[in-house]
Amino acid sequence: MEARTKMSEVLPFIVMVIMEGWTIGLTIFAKTAITNGMSPFVFIVYTNALATIILFPCFFLPHQEDRKERPSFTFSLFMRFLFLGFIGMTMTQAFLFLGLSYSSPILVCAMSHLIPTFNFLLSLILRKTELNLRSPGIQVQVIGILVSIMGAVLAEFFKGPLVRPSSHHLRHTDKQYLVFSSTPEFWVLGGALLAAASFSVSISNFIQKETLKQYPEPMKLLSYSSLLGTILSAIVSGIVERDINAWKIKRNKDVILIVLTALVGGVIRPNIQVWFTRMKGPLYVPLFKPFGIAFATTFAVCFFSNSLHYGSVIGTTVLGMGHYTVMYGQLRENEEETSCDESSDSLDKMVPLLQEKMEV
Repeated sequence: MEARTKMSEVLPFIVMVIMEGWTIGLTIFAKTAITNGMSPFVFIVYTNALATIILFPCFFLPHQEDRKERPSFTFSLFMRFLFLGFIGMTMTQAFLFLGLSYSSPILVCAMSHLIPTFNFLLSLILRKTELNLRSPGIQVQVIGILVSIMGAVLAEFFKGPLVRPSSHHLRHTDKQYLVFSSTPEFWVLGGALLAAASFSVSISNFIQKETLKQYPEPMKLLSYSSLLGTILSAIVSGIVERDINAWKIKRNKDVILIVLTALVGGVIRPNIQVWFTRMKGPLYVPLFKPFGIAFATTFAVCFFSNSLHYGSVIGTTVLGMGHYTVMYGQLRENEEETSCDESSDSLDKMVPLLQEKMEV
């Protein structure tokens, strides 16, 4: 019994750490493919299309007998799926891979830590959260937001010296096998696009949360939004990328990258996130986001000389600290709400007794 309990704690931890390592690795390979000539828009369409083809049979064919129990599919629900496909996939991925083409995987890792900050700010704007500065949970979240913003500014505008300068600079050839370095003149633009991608994720998170109340089937929701997102991505990419030759995949490595990205990013990772969220709660999965900092820094120092600067490492580390601070504040806030609910329930139970005593 104890072995099972330990396994249930250790296994999710190991899987989530591996998933973060996979994500950073695929980001490096995507950077390489884009640097070597693949269009980011073409990459988005192919990966989304393949992920959708895999998702639909997996989550719809085995459940034909449950059609009578499914929630009704209304026009408002369709519009929510459409917005999720457009904002959560088309916009997010366009900003993400364009930002990656102008920056580096370490900056992708850094700006992704802004998602809890944007979530909190959006909840204030949409009046889902009250800015009660007397609440310890809110205070911690505000501190975490300030730390995250400071880290984003450091990562965006301060590069500093190289972490591990080599005796010779890497020669830029037409075909590079692995690319981690950035485009210096477009570094700020890349960071801004990556921050916009994180903001799009936050918007889609709110839409998804409200949609799940009407349609409480997360993986089928993902399948619908993936289909619509693929169609919208194809439309946008067709307008932006009009060169027919850009749609031809010329390297076998690019095919492998597309397949792996579709499988890991579009199918496996969402399944794991939904599964562990149900097991461990909504704050479990985001706790592993800063592990990407360790992976990205290790890969850069070991394999990519003259590509990693101290400013990026410091800024990303500060962002990771801000990320954990905001998450801790959310945990404190949830504990406060739970204690308030329990106290109100106990008060409700006491009221009839007080009334009986008054009547006596």
